[in-house]
Amino acid sequence: MLLIGIAGTELDAHEVDWLQHDAVAGVVLFARNFVSRQQVTELSAAIRAAAPRPVLITVDQEGGRVQRFREGYAALPPLETFGAQYGRDPDGALEQAREHAWLMASEVRASGVDLSFAPVVDLARGNRAIGNRAFHADPQVVAAFTRAYVRGMHDADMAATLKHFPGHGTVLEDTHFDIATDPRPLETLLAEDLVPFAAGIETGADAVMLAHVAYPAVTPEPAGYSSFWINEVLRGRFGFRGVVFSDDISMAAAHSAGGVAQRVALHLDAGCDVVLACQPDVVEDALRAVQGRALNTAALIGLIGRGPRAWEGLLADTRYDQAHARLPVSKGIA
Repeated sequence: MLLIGIAGTELDAHEVDWLQHDAVAGVVLFARNFVSRQQVTELSAAIRAAAPRPVLITVDQEGGRVQRFREGYAALPPLETFGAQYGRDPDGALEQAREHAWLMASEVRASGVDLSFAPVVDLARGNRAIGNRAFHADPQVVAAFTRAYVRGMHDADMAATLKHFPGHGTVLEDTHFDIATDPRPLETLLAEDLVPFAAGIETGADAVMLAHVAYPAVTPEPAGYSSFWINEVLRGRFGFRGVVFSDDISMAAAHSAGGVAQRVALHLDAGCDVVLACQPDVVEDALRAVQGRALNTAALIGLIGRGPRAWEGLLADTRYDQAHARLPVSKGIA
């Protein structure tokens, strides 16, 4: 029910206590938790050893400016790289996006981490937070890239998470810092921003992350607080049966619901399976907010530990060298 953030590169005693809580389903890692490949592998093992049940360990390893693990990892290009190539060589661009997904997911898994929250399937239409994290502005082009990227992650035995539902790319505001409102009606969203999500779900995406964006022509509250978006559109209209994540409740746009307890409750009441409490200073309040709630940690079992792989095995895989040869990346492996 909760994915929590920890402060540093090793577990503190109080963070070990957090992992004992029945509602803690796992941990989200950030650059603040990373020093080296060996260190993050050891941290992942320590997290699993501290928890009394299987836990999900996650990261944002998209490439470009959103890549939490850097030293010792491939320097992955942002997704817009492939969108720019698409007009010249669509088949080649899609194949490179699939290789990007495989390479990213393979390195993350070899670090003992289960899941990178990817791919971003928002449209590249000027949002300050999304920027070059998006493939393209055209919904059909993004849909094609979404299918390729989900397949690449699945090639590496990693679950794929589509974000940020129902589309964060068209509003200007960055929800890390501002409240964001998209005035367009549902019909427009279905014809544009939601097209890549439908394609990803049809391809077998395992999870979806909600946007902290309000669409008042559809429903007054932001999508993560909306039963309509989660239950009627995502699960009903699109038939999605996977895991629904909130975005981080520490972000400024999430504050529209009130304090931490209200943010947690409204996400869960709306139908989110898991709430992200990424900043350590909100974790205690989030844990108090879930006291007495029914737990559904089984919802995450399909995302955890999909055949972890040693670095030695990855380095011996001929596809690893081929991926570096095909992609504009530096290898980074010591």
